[in-house]
Amino acid sequence: MSELDLNKPAGVLVKTTCVDFPGRVAGSFFLKGCNIRCPYCYNIGLVLSDSEIPAGTETEPLNTVAELFAHLEKRQGILSGLVISGGEPLLNPYTPLIISRAKELGYKIKIDTNGTLPEKLRTLIEDDSLRPDFIAMDIKTSPSRYSTLICGESSLYFGKSDFFEKALRESSELAASYPADCREWRTVLVPGLVTKEDIEQMAKLLPEDASWQFAQFMNKNCLDPDYNDIYPYTDSEANELVDFAKSLINGSNLR
Repeated sequence: MSELDLNKPAGVLVKTTCVDFPGRVAGSFFLKGCNIRCPYCYNIGLVLSDSEIPAGTETEPLNTVAELFAHLEKRQGILSGLVISGGEPLLNPYTPLIISRAKELGYKIKIDTNGTLPEKLRTLIEDDSLRPDFIAMDIKTSPSRYSTLICGESSLYFGKSDFFEKALRESSELAASYPADCREWRTVLVPGLVTKEDIEQMAKLLPEDASWQFAQFMNKNCLDPDYNDIYPYTDSEANELVDFAKSLINGSNLR
């Protein structure tokens, strides 16, 4: 880890957030790189490699890990948490280094993951020096639909539904091993990807006492431009879906 270039652009730094780490005022670092291609993703600059980003696409400027560390040192005693997100942070070689340094500075760590890399998540959890204090896992749709709807056709995972069903189950079990106030699951209400049938299948992955947080879909700057033309659910439709989720998992809420 010591050989990593701390002055290389690595992610987007959000200096202060009151919403990304439950119960804490935190900073967030969104690392570049992801192993799946959610069609509705709006973090194009984080998900795609530089060569894949279409010409003329506006992306947020990237910060270095050195800049992140300087910010954490400056804000000691003011911020109490650091959210490491992405992209998919479990893929990124900077993640262990960031966790280690942030913990040395007294920060609690929250990891946001897409749930497809359970062995990497397990490695962090089982190492006391790297163990996150909070885990947030995204669930996009029914596990059986990931291999075609959440992957591009060029993906190594395309068509491999068994991979996703196993990985998501294992990651969810790892998250569920944490105390109830130290983990959550998150779903974006994307029309066509999240229906009552999908919610019923997703709920099977969650413990009964899960905190399941839903968010409305934003049809802007989507990775798949066709999704820019999909209208979000109306408030009443979204509330109906979340009420259905609440009948399965009581801790379901629309943020």
